[in-house]
Amino acid sequence: MVRQDKKKGESVESLLKKFKRKVKNEGTLQEFRSREHFEKPSERRKREKKAAQSRTRTEHRQNELI
Repeated sequence: MVRQDKKKGESVESLLKKFKRKVKNEGTLQEFRSREHFEKPSERRKREKKAAQSRTRTEHRQNELI
């Protein structure tokens, strides 16, 4: 669980910004969304394979630009 303590004189906006950054870095929201619905193992493999292909394609494009 993510926890962000308030320091003396700290605004709510900056506190909220720090909290959101922590949640994003820890992957809490992403994990929650993945657990929201059951995903069959075959669907998970397809999704991971598609993501890997996308990453590879992006890496190749970046290498071509260099």
